[in-house]
Amino acid sequence: MPSNAGTTRLVIVESPAKAKTISGYLGPGYVVEASFGHVRDLPRNAADVPAKYKGESWARLGVDVDNGFHALYVVSADRRQQISKLVKLAKEVDEIFLATDEDREGEAIAWHLVETLKPKVPVKRMVFHEITKPAIQAAVANPREIDRDLVDAQEARRILDRLYGYEVSPVLWKKVMPKLSAGRVQSVATRIVVERERQRMAFRTAEYWDILATLAVADAGEGPRNFNATLIALNGDRIATGKDFEPTTGRVRAGAGVVHLDEGGARGLAARLEGRPFTVTRVEEKPYRRRPYAPFITSTLQQEAARKLRLSSQQTMRTAQRLYENGYITYMRTDSVNLSETAISAARRQIVELYGERSVPPEPRRYTGKVKNAQEAHEAIRPAGDNFRTPGEVAKELSAEEFKLYELIWRRTIASQMTDAVGSSVSVRIRAVSTSQEEADFGATGKTITDPGFLRAYVESSDDENAEAEDAERRLPTLVKDQPLTADELAAQGHHTQPPSRYTEASLVKALEELGIGRPSTYASIMQTIQDRGYVTKRGQAMIPTFLAFAVIGLMERHYPRLIDYDFTASMENELDEIAGGDHAAVDFLTAFYFGSSNGAGDQDIARSGGLKKLVTEDLSEIDARSVNSIPLFTDEDGREVVVRVGRYGPYLQRSVPGETPAAPAEGEEAGPQGDRAPIPEGLAPDELTPEKVHELFLGGSGERKLGDDPATGEPIVLKSGRFGPYVSSGERKSSLLRSQTPDSLSLDEALRLLSLPRLVGVAPDGVEVFANNGRYGPYVKQGEEFRSLESEEQMFTVTLDEALALLAAPKTRGRRAAAPPLREMGVDPLTEKPLVIKDGRFGPYVTDGEVNASLRRGQTPEALSIEEASEMLADKRAKGPAPRKKAAAKKAPAKKVTATKKTAAASKSTVAKKTTTAKATAARKATPAKKAAPKKAAARPAQE
Repeated sequence: MPSNAGTTRLVIVESPAKAKTISGYLGPGYVVEASFGHVRDLPRNAADVPAKYKGESWARLGVDVDNGFHALYVVSADRRQQISKLVKLAKEVDEIFLATDEDREGEAIAWHLVETLKPKVPVKRMVFHEITKPAIQAAVANPREIDRDLVDAQEARRILDRLYGYEVSPVLWKKVMPKLSAGRVQSVATRIVVERERQRMAFRTAEYWDILATLAVADAGEGPRNFNATLIALNGDRIATGKDFEPTTGRVRAGAGVVHLDEGGARGLAARLEGRPFTVTRVEEKPYRRRPYAPFITSTLQQEAARKLRLSSQQTMRTAQRLYENGYITYMRTDSVNLSETAISAARRQIVELYGERSVPPEPRRYTGKVKNAQEAHEAIRPAGDNFRTPGEVAKELSAEEFKLYELIWRRTIASQMTDAVGSSVSVRIRAVSTSQEEADFGATGKTITDPGFLRAYVESSDDENAEAEDAERRLPTLVKDQPLTADELAAQGHHTQPPSRYTEASLVKALEELGIGRPSTYASIMQTIQDRGYVTKRGQAMIPTFLAFAVIGLMERHYPRLIDYDFTASMENELDEIAGGDHAAVDFLTAFYFGSSNGAGDQDIARSGGLKKLVTEDLSEIDARSVNSIPLFTDEDGREVVVRVGRYGPYLQRSVPGETPAAPAEGEEAGPQGDRAPIPEGLAPDELTPEKVHELFLGGSGERKLGDDPATGEPIVLKSGRFGPYVSSGERKSSLLRSQTPDSLSLDEALRLLSLPRLVGVAPDGVEVFANNGRYGPYVKQGEEFRSLESEEQMFTVTLDEALALLAAPKTRGRRAAAPPLREMGVDPLTEKPLVIKDGRFGPYVTDGEVNASLRRGQTPEALSIEEASEMLADKRAKGPAPRKKAAAKKAPAKKVTATKKTAAASKSTVAKKTTTAKATAARKATPAKKAAPKKAAARPAQE
């Protein structure tokens, strides 16, 4: 698009990739440059605060709360060079277009650019939803002004998060642990994960049984002859299923009115039904219809990418960002399910081309969003352009990860404009009377899809891995009422109730969205933040809270419940929306929240309590650090209370000694050594601390167990735990347990065998003794200074003298060893389609695809690592790129040689100088009053959301 004659325009976007793409669409007369994201922000720490503000009481916050919440913004060090470049360019052009993203954050970046560059030429706001030539040219032709309401809303959000984080986090430092952080959304997200784990910890499993009947029809016609039916009622009373049990007791819910079959009852009933006639008592057939899913918004894209592609929220958004910046999809941060008329037309045309005219409904489909507080009027996420490119057309241009995400978006968009899936569903009831005259009712359901409609293009996945796919069919024979059936098999089958599933990143994003908490632009960062802060760890896709998270959330629930209340946090989003719409003043909102002045703005509970400032500064002495950092588990059979303590060096178990009350520690100190203690292994989930596991940990922890007496010496043999793990001890003898042994199952005979090490194998012909022993690198034999490894631990006890001498006589393997076989072959990476293996390296096991390596994290084992975890680890490592090489240390210049005479003289002078200096220093200390110790630097400020 040509510029006006003689006019030069500067277009500022956020990323270099976007700048490169847009530059190709604008041509001469336009200079396109990137700001590299945010150009300025509130100061991160004291060093960022300009000198003239350092003495101000509000400088630590970066917000002058007493003067209209004026924010102090500073240009970050890594942006200064780029800002200088933009300032120079701004002086050389006739007009500036700010082309940052069209959402609150993008609007704020545009405003910050104006405030920082202070241009003397006209400035216009240029907005678009996709980076295509028509969209960019339309944006240039239709600019607007910066929307100050959107800027105010984003600034209020930033200040709100700063006040929350900087006022609440110091409480955590004092009462839980230094360097922790709190955040308006991150704390709520952590609470959701903790509450789910509490439910799992309180859960008590229940067992229930039913009967699966394999039934047959005499004349099935064209349909199947056999089908399965499940026992659903006995003598008119429903058979208990999982939903009928209390999750915290494992007992049937009161008033459920169900029959709870145990194994004996189910097997007995199956035997009494053997050979009895079965009859169809009811057949209900209904039409089946399923409408398509709405196009993707940010949260649903993250959910489906996690389910189908096993991508984390961060990986999904990074990949989507690349697709957007290179012109393949529309803007990926949106909570709107709308499609433009252009997009609807493009989708309908492509459906006709690929699936035929019957797959397009007579009228275009329109969708209504269900997201609470949905904001910006963007489109849904869809392929860019007026004519969608099929996945096959872009395959060679994209990486494997980009292609799979593009295909996902393309399929979802196309499917959203296709016809319904239609068919029929049938429900059948069957009865049999046992030899004891019990009436047993069985049920079966079937589904037949006659026209798959949109399902030909896209089938949504479920968080429940056992859930049936939408396009799955269950075909039953053609059945009619009173039709006789025979039972080919009657199998009693047992079931166990399951605790509620842990959250995945996808399901946690969905939960936040349903609660109206957070925004599309924040979901991915929140998922990462709660992991980076040590509040949540991942095991496969599951998110597991740490005991540190339990302590932090426990403190917040007891003393600041409103700050992590779901409705309160959602109401904050509502008020920010009102500010964005120009219906509310940001200053009034922040004043009510921080100072508690109730003028109809802000949360009234916070206002009545005196505001955030009063809430976190008064009555801190009432917060008992010991209580906050103690998570009760249960009382054991000996009446001892077992708790988890969150200590300075990690969580540990403690059980109280009967009749003894542990002394409370001083504020900020770790709990004192009262009662038994045992460490909690890294990677152990809170719900796995069952009484049995706790007993095992105390046994292998600081507790001791006498196994018996040594029959040879009479000395007691005791199982203990040390720095390097469990071991057995008797007198002066000690021996670590083998890898194949566990503390709870170790017997006296096994302990005696361990204490026989090092074992004297025999005496060699040269008179030197040969021993077998276990060492740091495994079992070995030794003669003098010669060592050779044994293949197994068992050989330490069985190797003969001849076998040992043969090993010792063999030459040592010199040079590089032959490559060891992999610890495990995992299969094909779902993202790159390369084979993955786990190998043992110098620093422990690692997973590799032959090009990229990723070390296993603490708590991960080669046996338990899933292929999805391995794929994600390698993708993260790939995204970070190669580690920078360390520079070689500069060589020191060789020291000048000094003759013996010169050395002596130099030493003499040095001694005299030292004595003189020491004497002067002593005199100076006596004459000068002692200086006060320099105050310690403040702890690093918590990162904001």
